[in-house]
Amino acid sequence: MKIDGTHELNAPRERVFALLTDPEVLRRCIPGCESLEKTEENTYAATLKAGVGVVKGTFKGNVKLEDMRAPEHYRLVVDGKGGPGFVKGSGDFDLEEKDGATRIKYAGEMQVGGTIAGIGQRMIQGAAKMMASRFFVALEAEARLSTD
Repeated sequence: MKIDGTHELNAPRERVFALLTDPEVLRRCIPGCESLEKTEENTYAATLKAGVGVVKGTFKGNVKLEDMRAPEHYRLVVDGKGGPGFVKGSGDFDLEEKDGATRIKYAGEMQVGGTIAGIGQRMIQGAAKMMASRFFVALEAEARLSTD
């Protein structure tokens, strides 16, 4: 399943890149993220509560930041398992300066299996888009906090 989109944040590109690669900020912004602990350079163990429809549960897995080219690009690779099944995916984030703001273009692929896969791709895709939207709203709040 593919997911992609763009989002604009009213903050300079260097600041947005720093926020997107800060594990504490990511923990606060990722919907349902309970913990994000560093295990090695740019690699984190994560615990996330998530669900689609009536299928909900806790996932434990790894988050890795790769191909980092500050402040313009990085790749996020995730994998996790839990009661509802498994999720694996990766996404590229490209940041473009635009009149003092930053345009984030993201594109990735995700695989799900187990009980959660039985929900159907449309519902999963809808939930993924909703989570992305909530993530960017929280990130925008973080950007505002850091400039006040």
